Amino acid sequence: MKDIMALCDQVRQTSYDIHVYHGHGHLEKVYENALAHRLRKAGVEAKQQHPVKVFDEDGTLIGDYIADILVDDQLILELKTAKNLAPEHEAQILGYLKSARREHGMLINFGSFKFEIRKFAWSSAHQPGQ
Repeated sequence: MKDIMALCDQVRQTSYDIHVYHGHGHLEKVYENALAHRLRKAGVEAKQQHPVKVFDEDGTLIGDYIADILVDDQLILELKTAKNLAPEHEAQILGYLKSARREHGMLINFGSFKFEIRKFAWSSAHQPGQ
């Protein structure tokens, strides 16, 4: 398992390389497949459409959400093909991290002319009952 910052750097560079090669305009699934393929080729575990458990504030399991890609069981990747990233996209990844009790996530937009990627961290220390 890689250090999280090194892993994020690798995902960032791989995503950028995909954006340069494929450009914008494809369906999200094309970028998901390309990113998972290239990460696996580099020896990184990348699980596509992977169920991640969602918990209520008291720790009760309330369901699953499907992560676009879960990298090395520690980094959630949420992919978009939007004209621009919007506040609701950021809220989505932060909500996933909080509810799934995961610390690290990245929001990657392949849909705009300019490559967009953002790293998010969530600390469970600020949640009630922790």
